[in-house]
Amino acid sequence: MSYLEYTVKHVPSGLRKVLHVNWALVLLLTAVSSVGFLMLYSVAGGSLDPWAGAQIKRFVLGLGVMFFIAFVPIWFWRNMAGLAYGVSLLLLVVVEMFGTVGMGAQRWIDLGFMRLQPSELMKIALVMLLAAYYDWLDPKKVSRPFWVLVPVLLILVPTFLVIKQPDLGTAILLLLGGAVVMFCAGVSLWYFGVVAALGAGLVTAVMMSRGTSWQLLKDYQFKRIDTFLDPGSDPLGAGYHISQAKIALGSGGWTGRGFLQGTQSRLNFLPEKHTDFIFTTLGEEFGFVGAFSLLMLYVLIIVFCISSAMQTKDRFSALLILGVAATFFFYFAVNMSMVMGLAPVVGVPLPLVSYGGSAMLVLLAGFGLVQSAHIHRPR
Repeated sequence: MSYLEYTVKHVPSGLRKVLHVNWALVLLLTAVSSVGFLMLYSVAGGSLDPWAGAQIKRFVLGLGVMFFIAFVPIWFWRNMAGLAYGVSLLLLVVVEMFGTVGMGAQRWIDLGFMRLQPSELMKIALVMLLAAYYDWLDPKKVSRPFWVLVPVLLILVPTFLVIKQPDLGTAILLLLGGAVVMFCAGVSLWYFGVVAALGAGLVTAVMMSRGTSWQLLKDYQFKRIDTFLDPGSDPLGAGYHISQAKIALGSGGWTGRGFLQGTQSRLNFLPEKHTDFIFTTLGEEFGFVGAFSLLMLYVLIIVFCISSAMQTKDRFSALLILGVAATFFFYFAVNMSMVMGLAPVVGVPLPLVSYGGSAMLVLLAGFGLVQSAHIHRPR
């Protein structure tokens, strides 16, 4: 036993937990959030109000939540997985009945001091429950039809409620996050092949339903698909957002126009410049170098999560970490793809950078679970 290992083993348990925290991951999360603070400061014209100051407060609160969750033993969160899922599902039903409407969608519960978006809670709660399910399930039963149907239903029920809000972006993240946990748990690839075939059939049905009495998507969602396929068809209407985003990204060049010098955001050409399209402001002001640097920070966070999952021998912890990492990955992958015109605009924020309380707090809570699994793994 080395001197360091001996020292760590003989310190009080509370201090030992602090020493076992993955501080590199904490620094990476802080670095990404700091990029968000700078961009929110910039899009407000060089002011902390109304976005940057509030975001900083939420990040401090989120860090507190993350460390609280991290220091609680991982077995406790395994036992709480069912309750977390049930509460999140109940809140989705409450949103359906009494939710606050904003920008044509009913997604929030007004708590007075903040607006809670239960679909954000469900992203982490679903991963928790699926990880607990496969930790409980005999590995020999993982690919048997009945035991595959159970997690499929657990994924589809909240996805259906979220689509009704409507919130296609979050519904996609729920499906993808759940699918990754099932894949990592060892579910046969044949099932994913069947789902892919059904998905292709569903896309065909969606497109055929347009203009009929059984239309499967809202008119504005079909408009987003049209805009994705041909943004130039309506540059001053439905294609305006993505056209302005591409102009902002392209005008940044290699090193950008400079901090606070982005004309697209400063002159309000960019839509939702503090939320969904904030990546375009980064690209305009800091260019390819700034955008690539943020992407590398995201990649490093994913790498640290995968490394932590590979080091733990606890099945629940490993699946939980991979599920949180996958959800985080799809967040930024979908957002960056949509603002660059590589995917339809579906309203997914850039994680820890876009303005928003629910998304930031839930993501940091998710990384609190990652830290809990890391801290309490057998050593």
